[in-house]
Amino acid sequence: MTILAVLLFGFIGSVAGPGWNPQPLDITIVPETDDPAIGSDALTDPVGTYEVTEHVVDLQVDGHTLKAAIHAPLDAPDGRPGVVFMHGAGTATHRNFRDMAQALASAGIYAMVPDKRLDNYTTRARDYIAMATDYAHSLRLLAQWPGVDADDVGVYAESEGAFVAPVAAVHYRELVSFVILVSAPVVTPREQAAFATDAYLRNLGAPVQLLRAVPRLLGSEVPGGGFVYADFDPSPYQRRMIQPVLVVYGTADESMPTVQGPAIVIDDIGRAGNQQYTVRYFEDANHGIRVGGELAPGFSEAVARWVQGLPETAVAAPRIAGAQPEQTFRADPVAQPRWYASGDMILVTLIGGVVLILLGPVLWLVTRVVRRPSEPLPSPLARTSALLAGGVITVWLAFLAYLILVANLAINYERSPYVVQGGWLGIQVWAVATTAVAVWSASRWLNVRRRGERTGTVATITLVGVHLGALILLLAAGYWGVFPNVV
Repeated sequence: MTILAVLLFGFIGSVAGPGWNPQPLDITIVPETDDPAIGSDALTDPVGTYEVTEHVVDLQVDGHTLKAAIHAPLDAPDGRPGVVFMHGAGTATHRNFRDMAQALASAGIYAMVPDKRLDNYTTRARDYIAMATDYAHSLRLLAQWPGVDADDVGVYAESEGAFVAPVAAVHYRELVSFVILVSAPVVTPREQAAFATDAYLRNLGAPVQLLRAVPRLLGSEVPGGGFVYADFDPSPYQRRMIQPVLVVYGTADESMPTVQGPAIVIDDIGRAGNQQYTVRYFEDANHGIRVGGELAPGFSEAVARWVQGLPETAVAAPRIAGAQPEQTFRADPVAQPRWYASGDMILVTLIGGVVLILLGPVLWLVTRVVRRPSEPLPSPLARTSALLAGGVITVWLAFLAYLILVANLAINYERSPYVVQGGWLGIQVWAVATTAVAVWSASRWLNVRRRGERTGTVATITLVGVHLGALILLLAAGYWGVFPNVV
């Protein structure tokens, strides 16, 4: 019975779906040269030409006062370009991007970094269209700043900011003269999250069961709702962009589709008749285009020259240059789990199983308080049911702790076979042992009933709750891949 139960739980994990089978990327991008420098005969000021001053100003956005840092080139002639920085995911202030903003300003570009508005930005709810409207206030302020050419102000959008930049470029075309996309997801947030998770897990050498859990977790609705922005697609906006576009990636960034992304951008803007694209890859640079904590060599110089040299640099050769990017699998739409494994049902299953297990012991404590002791469970049924309750709960605690450890390793680009492989083997062994205890406890209960021994009301509720709750939690563990694969 134990073997059959383990096979059943493993079979559920193997075939319950949705499946996860990322497709190999069928396109390639080959840089024309390994030098990321920007071409053309345009005369531009190199980084370090000017001293830089920093002005922190108040920015009014829909009744909210935000701070913004404007990094300005000292004694630069009038009519200089300006750049507004758009932040990536999470909290951010006007102190972010300081080294990049200072570098651009030293080349004669006015660089503005506003605070990120957070009153309408949460983990569950984000509105990229509204965020574009918020950044429009910064664009207007920078366009009016002394020394700035109002017709030569663009945006520098990093990571999640690349969802906002195309919206701003379309809705506020008169304010945005060029677009810089740095480490841009390009695909929807859900697709990018699944792509990144898969890449991190493969890099760690994670077991196949965790890979199968990617769509079951990221394709499902989130308990409590929200996260509508997870399916935001920037392509409809990119297909209406007429501004020059600079796309930048680091080759060590495993979280972004570094080949597929630029290909989509080039195709999208091409539908608007826009051929003004430039793509640059920086060797060994991470998501922030940094190597060893510092800006990648040549990165600020390339951006500064591209901005100053427009419109010549918008179509200057080489169009695609830098280190060779690598992307093995496509970032594609993520299948959704069925209703019983998505949204609130995830919590209902887990919480319901735990509640059933704890129901009997809680009732027993209540009866002790009101001095109405119930009949004890026949020995050794009390011990086996207690062992079952503790075993199934610790399986889930160990599984959740393992996921946290693996996520921490993945985010920090670290590897530990002892944690990844050894930890997973330990969880599976414990899950199989708990299944054996479940079979043992159920058989003991059946023997008690066959002998005609009585169990009190509270004892019966305890037995039903523990065994039913354990079955629910073991089935859920099977769905999430805790048991060995059958198929």
